[in-house]
Amino acid sequence: MKRISIDPITRLEGHGKIEIFLNEEGDVANAYFQIPELRGFEQFSVGRPAEEMPRITNRICGVCPEAHHMAATKALDALYHVEPTPAAKKVREMFYSSFYVTDHTTHFYALGGPDFVIGPEAPPAERNILGVIHKVGVDIGKQVIDTRIRNHHVIKTLGGRGVHPVAGLPGGWSKAVTEEERQEFEEIAKKNVDFALFSLKIFDDIVLANQDYVDLILSDTYTHQTYYMGTVDENNHVNFYDGMIRVVDPTGKEFVKYPAKDYMSHIAERVEPWTYLKFPYLKGVGWKGLVDGQDSGLYCATPLSRLNAADGMATPKAQEFFEKFYETLGSKKTNGRYEPVHFRLATHWARLIELLYAAERMLELITDPEITDPNLRQVVETTPDEGIGSVEAPRGTLTHHYWTDEKGILTKVNLIVGTTNNYGPIAMSVKKAAQSLIQKGTVISEGLLNKIEMAFRNYDPCMSCATHSLPGQMPLEVTIYDHKGQEVEKLSKNI
Repeated sequence: MKRISIDPITRLEGHGKIEIFLNEEGDVANAYFQIPELRGFEQFSVGRPAEEMPRITNRICGVCPEAHHMAATKALDALYHVEPTPAAKKVREMFYSSFYVTDHTTHFYALGGPDFVIGPEAPPAERNILGVIHKVGVDIGKQVIDTRIRNHHVIKTLGGRGVHPVAGLPGGWSKAVTEEERQEFEEIAKKNVDFALFSLKIFDDIVLANQDYVDLILSDTYTHQTYYMGTVDENNHVNFYDGMIRVVDPTGKEFVKYPAKDYMSHIAERVEPWTYLKFPYLKGVGWKGLVDGQDSGLYCATPLSRLNAADGMATPKAQEFFEKFYETLGSKKTNGRYEPVHFRLATHWARLIELLYAAERMLELITDPEITDPNLRQVVETTPDEGIGSVEAPRGTLTHHYWTDEKGILTKVNLIVGTTNNYGPIAMSVKKAAQSLIQKGTVISEGLLNKIEMAFRNYDPCMSCATHSLPGQMPLEVTIYDHKGQEVEKLSKNI
């Protein structure tokens, strides 16, 4: 068999590779999305005091440490059987909303957006954040940078550090919001709302106004019908910080809704010998392999999934765009809610709607009179045993599960991170894109390989997130072999 390797893949957090195998006719026989690294956080956390977990686990990811910090902090709440004060919950969620603005901004403008703003087959030297700024204008580039700067200021002020926050405590939060800070953060939140609306306008003008891009989004190449997962509030509206985890089937019918503490009753993980990453699936459906459809237990947990799993958004402007999203993509209403959108490239649009929701929610919270209440901590008086915490990380539902002895020393840890939820759908998306784009006689170009990478990139995956490489470039070498194993052609960059 001929073999095409994309190693490493680009514009994601972490590292991975794609292996494509062609049969003798030149068609794709199979494709693998492989994660060659072992994270191992569950094992080397054992033996540590549980209260260290919010500071340890946020090292898992240099892009979204706030998500691990928050899930770990909520796990400590459950572990020590202590309920945070109302003010602490609001400060936590406000902090978390600010983080969401920075993270979704990064993905749209630096990771996923270049494929649409610049074009999927544009030269790699242009298909990046600098190319985006050149295309849309330096002033817009400044807005992107300013958005990240001002929200990282909020994160540093409330979280205690600029990258890896330390403010989370069992039963509360260590940093209160002063009135002076509240006024400053209110102005930041207002700017965030304006920036989110501005970003949605860019998507409308550049992507939705380009029929070639719309056709790409609607193409079968990037379409899958799976179950969808997301956290919802009491009205079944999207919530990132707290609520019930809801799963809907491919038709949009609610399959199950459960509190995070019950996740093990509904989620199982499959291990395959060719990768270090596990494949979660729904116990109520079962493992049927890497296939989609009603009978497959695979589910997706992304911005698109959160919208599909919800009945709407909890803030007014985001709700307007939620409705536009489903109406534009041809979704019908059944029993009062929109049917799911299965076009995976639409995830980029869904991400911008979430960006707007996060900005609006931050503004709601920072103007709440209780946000400056200094009562942010409940006293811990119970013996720890077992605790589960969950939030919606930008890349999917994030669950932390801790077990301790009576002294609070960890005896077992289990983490299901956002990207892990999506490993099955990502693998399917990569294979389907490869099979759709490569047939007998296809000329293998860099642009074609990038279209295959787009199949995973829309999920914004984070693989072994704390791993970094120097000098900062991502080398890429693709070697094509014939069915006898002889090298036919080699493409490379940054090598």
